[in-house]
Amino acid sequence: QVQLVESGGGLVQAGGSLRLSCAASGSIFSINTMGWYRQDPGKQRELVATITSGGSVIYGESVKGRFTISRDNAKNTVYLQMNSLKPEDTAVYYCKLINRRTVLGILDEYAYWGQGTQVTVSS
Repeated sequence: QVQLVESGGGLVQAGGSLRLSCAASGSIFSINTMGWYRQDPGKQRELVATITSGGSVIYGESVKGRFTISRDNAKNTVYLQMNSLKPEDTAVYYCKLINRRTVLGILDEYAYWGQGTQVTVSS
């Protein structure tokens, strides 16, 4: 099992910055992907950014150039630096970890979600 604890959400004015953290504990595979997704009430959960244990990064289109994802593998922690925040960035931000391993040539994946942290950007 894997536990994910998010922190760093809050209320900020448009144009401001916030930094989210997500610390993972438990059975974490050496090959994994950690990332952030967000969801506004009534909308689908959307990708914000992900980063693999090897350092490959993917960003959602709406946050490119404003958000930066990073990780500390020694601490099993992923960070999301959010700059130039807009009211439309308001959402609950969820941390996700995907453990990956190959067994007898077959890829196994196990996904875990955090509880979420609220980010509110006022105009």
